[in-house]
Amino acid sequence: MSQDRRSIEIPADVAEAAAIPEDLDSNLVGEYHVPDTNRRRRAAVVYFVGAVVVAVLITTGALPSAMWWAAVAVLVVVGSYHLIASWNLEVREGEALDVANRTLEFPVGHASASLGFAGWRARPVWNVLVFSADDPPSQRALVMVDGIDGTVTDQYTEPVPAPPADSGPEI
Repeated sequence: MSQDRRSIEIPADVAEAAAIPEDLDSNLVGEYHVPDTNRRRRAAVVYFVGAVVVAVLITTGALPSAMWWAAVAVLVVVGSYHLIASWNLEVREGEALDVANRTLEFPVGHASASLGFAGWRARPVWNVLVFSADDPPSQRALVMVDGIDGTVTDQYTEPVPAPPADSGPEI
């Protein structure tokens, strides 16, 4: 798999065979990119600039109350949090799916990945839901892949429960 792949891709023949709705078909809508969490740095800069502006207004007398220093402190704290929580998302969806595939002991069929966050610094973690390749799937798993270094942080595997027996038509 290419390391520079940055989007979710569905081959046109697969989308057509699976009857993917037009609003979900990347061949029609365009590629979907999961935004990088390092965008938080821009928010941090906005908070820091806001803190500087408020501090300048206080020192020039435009804001007469000393209580405005509390606003400066809040803006600095929130900006600092955004700065320390701005990870570079190194592992993308396709790579997370590959890691989950290599981790599991059964052949993988259908799978999907969603981005979540762990810990107070909001470290990005891919939650990869995987089903076995047999028809119907006999096993399923949830594999959590670190979005920074690609390590598996946790996994859970279980058999797919049998569908309930048909109890007849409902009245």
